[in-house]
Amino acid sequence: MSSRTASPPSVAEAPGPSVLTRRRQRTGWLFIAPFALVFTTFLVVPLGYAFWLSLHTKSLAFGTRFSGLENYTKAFTDPAFLEGVRRVLAFALVMVPLQLGIALVVALVLDSLTTRLAAVSRLLVFVPYAVPAVIGAMMWGFLYSPDFGPFTQLSELLGLPAPDLLDHGSIFSSLVNIVTWQWVGYYMVIIYSALQGIDQEIYEAAQLDGANGLQTALRVKVPMIASTMVLITVFSLIGTLQFFNEPTILQAVAPGAITPDYTPNMYAYAQAFSYSAFNYASAISFSLGLVTFLGSYVFLFLTRKRNGLS
Repeated sequence: MSSRTASPPSVAEAPGPSVLTRRRQRTGWLFIAPFALVFTTFLVVPLGYAFWLSLHTKSLAFGTRFSGLENYTKAFTDPAFLEGVRRVLAFALVMVPLQLGIALVVALVLDSLTTRLAAVSRLLVFVPYAVPAVIGAMMWGFLYSPDFGPFTQLSELLGLPAPDLLDHGSIFSSLVNIVTWQWVGYYMVIIYSALQGIDQEIYEAAQLDGANGLQTALRVKVPMIASTMVLITVFSLIGTLQFFNEPTILQAVAPGAITPDYTPNMYAYAQAFSYSAFNYASAISFSLGLVTFLGSYVFLFLTRKRNGLS
């Protein structure tokens, strides 16, 4: 009697993506292709070229040669670059809490208003952000002018000594005022949007527990938007460490107080376009990027319990 060996059942192959799915995928890639092209052309390629420049050194005697991390070693031992980093860190310690504190208070006040005044107030607070940074800096340069500015004219009318808001002792606070005036409205809108997303039933429960308006704001609203506060703090920190527009514009009216190496970005700009040291300028830029990354990472690590990372 012959025995037959039963053949194992064939395993059906996993079906591949359908024609409709592949068509949708191609359509999706088609939609993002323009952005990907612009992003690659104007960001990825320039960054790659700048990094390549930072790894080389160009001289009249030897031409362009590969120098590795020599430019980075020079940057982190350059007193001008280190002083610029120290200065923007000092700006960050002052401007970031000041901007976010004012934006938070304004957002909490506007969130508690239910009249038409709230919409008008939001617009008025946001308007300075709509003004381009260059125009805003030029406007404040006129206001700060010790020769024909309104503060000087007002002091003369009152018989008081005219203040010089663009000298060495005042330029720090003058720049802080400009940046705070311009960015508070932007951060206020973000915080206000986060407050609008909180369920109203939570406020009603707080009122039933006897909480007043101030207690509700400090113990309910602020903790519930902690992740938003962390996010905009990182934005503010990154922007402050890349400080460039405002001091560059005011340098024309305050050349003694604002030097070409006042901030790292200004120092890199001067190295590239005043001394044609493009390789060293690229290394300075990437070194500043490293400092910015480390500062943001340290802040996120210290606030990881607040932003939900742990």
